[in-house]
Amino acid sequence: MNLTDKIAVVTGVSKGIGMALCKQLLEKGAAVYGLGRNCPAEIVHTNFHFMTCDVQNSASVQTAFSKIYLEVAEIHVMVNNAGLGYFGYLEDVTEEQWHTMFNTNIHGMFYCLKQVLPQMKKSEFGHIINIASTAALEGMAQVSAYCATKWAVKGLSESLYKELRDFKIKVTCVYPGSTKTDFFRNSLGIKPHDYMLMPEDVALMMVQALEMPDNFHTVNLEIRPLQPRGPKAP
Repeated sequence: MNLTDKIAVVTGVSKGIGMALCKQLLEKGAAVYGLGRNCPAEIVHTNFHFMTCDVQNSASVQTAFSKIYLEVAEIHVMVNNAGLGYFGYLEDVTEEQWHTMFNTNIHGMFYCLKQVLPQMKKSEFGHIINIASTAALEGMAQVSAYCATKWAVKGLSESLYKELRDFKIKVTCVYPGSTKTDFFRNSLGIKPHDYMLMPEDVALMMVQALEMPDNFHTVNLEIRPLQPRGPKAP
């Protein structure tokens, strides 16, 4: 896909991977509608349109997309990036934390997809990117609740790509390993460091997947830091 003049919607744009992706899409000539709770101050661009949106709330999502479709006829790229995690033994995860993770990581994705799929099917064109995690590929101790949400993202994405391929719509699921963002703000034992993935690099992989020829479909992108804990001691 040539991204020039394409319309992209990205959720969770306030920081991290979402903000990095918005910047790169804008550099490629796309118009970007960023959905989030806080407008990223670092993005100042005539083609960037921020919309306050809580993806946990279906009505908030519907309102945001209604405004977008008043301005554009088609959305070509949908990136479901919004996500968060709480960590600890399962019995210590509160019901509020459990519901917040599912409402953000999977229900919000569902709400957004409901808004774009009918139009993309009608157009027979589009690319959906869902951000999962390597926590969707393997169980991790004290990450069970978060893993549950991301395994749901994996299952949704794998099923959806098979539903949509005959409509010429691509679905790519991205599985980043530990990334240097504020994602770990809810983890007492993990702090961001330079041996993690850089959000700009993860975003670049997604842009490259978007730019591949129409008949080239990147279904899964597993991205891990080479040495997540740094070099071994001599």
